[in-house]
Amino acid sequence: MNLLTAFRSYISAEKLFGADDALFLAVSGGVDSVVLCHLCKEAGFNFSILHCNFRLRGADSDADEAFVQQLADQLKVPFLVKQFDTKSFADINKLSTQAAARELRYQWFNEIIVAATKPAYLLTAHHANDNIETVMMNFFKGTGITGLQGISAVENTVCRNLRRPLLFTTRQDILQYAAQLQLTWREDVSNDSNIYTRNYFRNELIPGIQKVFPEVENNLLDNIARFRDVHILYRQSINENLKKLVEQKGKEWHIPVLKLASLPAAATILYEFLKDYGFSSAQTAEAMKLLNSESGRYISSATHRLLRNRNWLILSALGVNDHSIYLLEQGQSSLAFQDQHLKMIELNQLGELTSAAHEALIDADLISFPLIIRKWKQGDYFYPLGMDKKKKLSRFFIDQKLSLTQKENTWLIESDKKIVWVMGLRIDNRFRVTGSTKKIIKFSLSPSQ
Repeated sequence: MNLLTAFRSYISAEKLFGADDALFLAVSGGVDSVVLCHLCKEAGFNFSILHCNFRLRGADSDADEAFVQQLADQLKVPFLVKQFDTKSFADINKLSTQAAARELRYQWFNEIIVAATKPAYLLTAHHANDNIETVMMNFFKGTGITGLQGISAVENTVCRNLRRPLLFTTRQDILQYAAQLQLTWREDVSNDSNIYTRNYFRNELIPGIQKVFPEVENNLLDNIARFRDVHILYRQSINENLKKLVEQKGKEWHIPVLKLASLPAAATILYEFLKDYGFSSAQTAEAMKLLNSESGRYISSATHRLLRNRNWLILSALGVNDHSIYLLEQGQSSLAFQDQHLKMIELNQLGELTSAAHEALIDADLISFPLIIRKWKQGDYFYPLGMDKKKKLSRFFIDQKLSLTQKENTWLIESDKKIVWVMGLRIDNRFRVTGSTKKIIKFSLSPSQ
């Protein structure tokens, strides 16, 4: 295979970048990145070389930097280098050394791409064998169909405009090209250490499998291509099912329990819905148990909660416990709190009674200012409109069949230690408008704009 011709063809077929675009090559000094530099030079692309010195291997790290500097000088291209105190960054952020190095380099790379004055792309030297290793690691640690696609040639997540133009070729092809051109490169001795998961797959597991299945690498590359087609069809089916299944109500998503339970592959559909809200694949089984649980059971991720509420599964963001207290002074016409907006106006005549849940009419002479606006708490009670006996709010909420999320987001108006209005639900009977009422206060509640 003529690697240069195949390189040009792959870039064109995948539409990775154009001839006039600014290219920044991430170069470690290893054979893969050195070959990428020479291919880009031979193909006539304009590029700069980026090198990260993570200062993890003492003199060897500095020797890598010097080598890449010489490579840039030889190829007559710009050279940018950045040194990192990787160990300190890892300790402060409680990351592994590998994770810290990855975060540091892509943060720097992204800054460079964003600051470019013309279309710019970051190029890395990932190749087909890296793809094979990634898919195998994903498979064994547990992944969905997405993880079996391996590495993409086009990515914008870890860094803007990231491109991988060597994914079409193998490590063996790269070594042959380097030998033909008599290229030199730096060997990272850590690549021989099997303490890193990828190195174990590369040095031990895959060679062991090749003894039984000599064509394992080619077979896996073929499977990766098939998995990408499977993923397209998979996503289409998932999206169609979720469109029919999930109903958004305000800031909540409602899923009918019986409808979900009747679907084939219900667990997979539920997982694909929940994963974007911080739920792990391991929580899918617990989520499915909610289909047969009593109302009130739930599971949580770091940001969201999935609740069984009668015939529904309800997904909502975890509420921040807001213990704030807001004051509404006499003559004040409105108040913004959390994500709500409360309006207050005085009326001299009753007019038409309101039945809207977001409005309340109160006898103005029965309240004392300032009014307190707060969330409900355990032990709160009031006299629901039409009743002469008090009722605890917790019991009232049960009667109203409120979900846990709705309870948590309930606010009150309080006057002189008495609840005036359970907002959006019921006023207190003690503050109702009667035939002897002379002045009326009208409250209106709406979401903040």
